[in-house]
Parts: sequence; structure tokens; C-alpha cells
Amino acid sequence: MKTRLYLYDTTLRDGQQTQDVQFSTDEKHQIARALDALGVDYIEGGWPGANPTDNAFFDAAPKTTAKLTAFGMTKRLGISAQNDDVLAAVMNAGTKSVCLVGKTHEFHVTRALGITLDENLSLLRDSIAHLTASGREALFDAEHFFDGYKANPDYALSCLKTVLDAGARWIVLCDTNGGTLPAEVGRITAEVIAAGIPGEKLGIHTHDDTNNAVACTLAAVDAGARQIQGTLNGLGERCGNANLTALIPILLLKEPYASRFETGISQKALKSLTRTSRMLDEILNRVPQKQAAFVGASAFAHKAGLHASAIAKDPSTYEHIEPATVGNARIIPMSNQAGQSNLRSRLTDAGLKVAKGDPALAQILEEVKAREAIGYAYDTAQASFELLAREALGQMPDLFEVKRYRVTVERRKNKYDKMVTVSEAVVVIKVDGEKRLSVSESMDEDGNDRGPVNALSKALAKDLGQYSALIEDMRLIDFKVRITQGGTEAVTRVIIDSEDGQGNRWSTVGVSANIVDASFEALLDAIRWKLIRDLKG
Repeated sequence: MKTRLYLYDTTLRDGQQTQDVQFSTDEKHQIARALDALGVDYIEGGWPGANPTDNAFFDAAPKTTAKLTAFGMTKRLGISAQNDDVLAAVMNAGTKSVCLVGKTHEFHVTRALGITLDENLSLLRDSIAHLTASGREALFDAEHFFDGYKANPDYALSCLKTVLDAGARWIVLCDTNGGTLPAEVGRITAEVIAAGIPGEKLGIHTHDDTNNAVACTLAAVDAGARQIQGTLNGLGERCGNANLTALIPILLLKEPYASRFETGISQKALKSLTRTSRMLDEILNRVPQKQAAFVGASAFAHKAGLHASAIAKDPSTYEHIEPATVGNARIIPMSNQAGQSNLRSRLTDAGLKVAKGDPALAQILEEVKAREAIGYAYDTAQASFELLAREALGQMPDLFEVKRYRVTVERRKNKYDKMVTVSEAVVVIKVDGEKRLSVSESMDEDGNDRGPVNALSKALAKDLGQYSALIEDMRLIDFKVRITQGGTEAVTRVIIDSEDGQGNRWSTVGVSANIVDASFEALLDAIRWKLIRDLKG
């Protein structure tokens, strides 16, 4: 019989402590619903009373199968638990589960709180007892536990035994500073259990300051901990928390965990993991990390010709799991390292059937290598590669033709009488048998300039005739510029990442000595790829 592991997500609280991250109440509700659909056991919604956003979240708390949990701290010295207004705010959130953080490191007790070790024990005891007396499930986050245990194991353990005796359901060992390594976490967790704290009541909360948060979490599970705390995409203060988007598939798919343990995550829900990860990045307006384990766009990318050839015969030769298991997809990038195996595989993925030995294969490879020699990069710009291949194969539909374009930049006063830079783009295209001229400015509704590429994009989208409706849901999500040669002969490479309302994401490349021209080339490729895909569908 498998042992149950419980997943506790703290994206909405600890994840919000990430630099430059601030969720709105609506965004917190959206994330909570996604976490619930994924199947986590606990969703830590925030700290009631700490800020208006968290207050609003709990005032209109979403209905979830997962246990919605309010976070706070133990009561203060000299005030009873019943009369502590900070603790009351947490209780008043109305959640059935409440997690309180408290000190277990003697240095923090005497230095940070300025109280005695016995006084701290009384704070822990009274706070947890107050929760249980109120009918709440009590969780205790043992702050700085591993550092505290190494400094004074007897006192750190006395803190845990105190909250256990007071009725805590979960005691979570926190590596708050993130400096403890996996072997230490495993050893200390095992010693805690040997000292009388049951493993089925122990949780683990790690930070990634040494890039070991996932490994430390697994070490604690190996030692007997049964609750795992973490965040989506590893959000969290400083270097982040243990990444649930890595931990969840490890627990479900990798041995010895898959055969020993079970979680609330189903195999069906696991297939939504990549989508859930990217949803969070979308809310944060961040570009998804391509190298992220399991869910990254490059997690199943095979660039070397030798790899692609083997993958075509048996994907398990260079893949540790099937990409679709976590909702991801295999990518065979094109580059000057590619061979015909990569090429045919990539063409097949694009729906372009080419027989082995077809002369067009060598022609396409030579074109890729020649263009990469002058600055293009197709391993990251798959959509541009597909268009190049279509041209070589004579399978590029006649969509529209750009006759000319112009971009001007000027400084002028906006509606707030403030001097701003404004870009204006004029684009003339031929579509549906006639020429059309469109003009657009880059200034947004607030009077801020969004640059020449924004102006070009808006001008192109204004009137593409029969194709206009197909690009209404398209938007640019990232824009990267690199100078590929130095000096007076510098060449600019622009990579544009785009997405649409169906969740499709694609990358295109443009190269020119002029950054606007390179950008326009990448932009045109992005639109053409989108139109071809939609028209095929």
C-alpha cells in the first residue's frame, strides 16, 4: 500500500514575496482555482491583516476542494492568544486550516524577539492551543529550524514537542535561509523522527539559495516527512522556494517515489502541469523559463543531429519521460549543427512531408547554414525556420505583400503636457488584389511611447483584409535583441516571441544592420506563421 504525501502550495503567500511580484485579488483567485484543479491538498492564500489584497482574497475566498489556509505568526509576549489582534486577523479569515510561523532557533529567539527561550515556548504552546480549541487544523512552520537544530538541537526539538503536545496537525521544518544541503536535511529530519516527532506529522519547506531546494525536499521525504511545501515555478523570496512543477512529476513518475507514494495529483491533472506553469508566467507577464525541468520549452528539445536521429527511432534514447505526460511537447530545433534527421523530423512536425533523400533537404540545410553564418538563429526561431522551408519546398501560400513601410520618431508633448518620444509607422501592403495603407502610433492610452516595433505591429494589424480577424488574438510577449558583430559593420538579430488566444507560442527571427528592419522581418514572419497555421486548421 502506498504512503500518502500531502502537497502544500504557498505561491500566493511565499511566492508573492518574490522581487517584482505582486498579485491582484483577482489573480490570486485565478491561481487558486488552477492549483485546486491540479489537485494540491493545501492552498496557502496569504496573510490576513497584512495587506488589503490578502484581506480581499479571504473576504471572498474561492470554494476549493483543497484546504484553503491562512498564514500568520504566533501571538506576542504579554498578550493572550484570545486578545492578540494580529492572531485574531488570521483567525477571522475563517479558514479551517491555519499555519503559524514561530521561532525554533535560539539565536532568533533571544536576538530577534528579545525574549527568553522559555517565553518563546509559551508563545508557541498558547498559540497552537488557541487554534485547536477553536476547531482549526493547526500547522506550525518551524522557522530557521535546520540552523537552529545545528546550533542547539535540544532547544529546537523542545519547540517541536511543545507544538505537538498543543495539538499541531503538521510541524513543518523550514530551511528559511536556504543554506542547508540535502544530506544534512535528510539526516536531521531522520533524527527529528527518532526523537519522537511522527513522520506523518512532519512537513518540509525549503528555499533554493544553493539551487538544492528540490533535492532537499526529496531528502526530507526519504527520511520520513510527509508534507511538501513549495510554489509554482519555484517563486519565492531571494532565490525562490522548492519548485512544485519539478517535484510533482518526480513524485508521480520517478522511482522510488512513484511506487512508494501517492498524492492528490492524478495522471490526467499532471497533463495540465505545463499549461498551469505558463498560466502563472502569463499573469506575471514573464517569459517562461525555457530550461525549466519538465515544463520548459527546451525540456524536450533535441538540437544535435545524432540525438534527433535516435529520437526518430525511439524517443526514450534521449528523453527520460514522454513530454505529453506533463503537457509538454518535443522540439527538434534547426541550426548549423543539424543533420537531415533533424530536418525531416522538424518538417514532419510542421506538417511538411518530404521523402528521405529529397534534394530539397540538402538545399534547406545549406540555406539554414548560410543564413546562420550571417547572424540568423533558427534553433530558437522555429516558426521562421518553417517559413524558410516552405519557401524552399514551394509550399508558401501567397498571403500578402509588403510594398513599403516607414517609421518616424519625434519628441512632442502628450495630453499631460509632458515631453515624450512617439513612433509613427506607415505600412503599405497588397492584399486581396489591392493596395492598402495603414498608419499607427506607438502611444498607449496613458500617453506612453511603446516604441517603433509596437507602431509597426499596430499598423500591420489595422488592415490585412480577409486575414485581419485571424490575428486579432495575436500578441507579442517578448522581444530580444543581440548584436552579432561589433564595430561599424554590426549586425542586429531580433527574436520575437508571440502567442495567441489558443495558447500557441512561437518564435521568429530577423537580421539586419538596422534594428527596425530586423524587427519588421521577425514581425512579418510571426504574422505569416500565425495565418498559415490558422488557415490550415
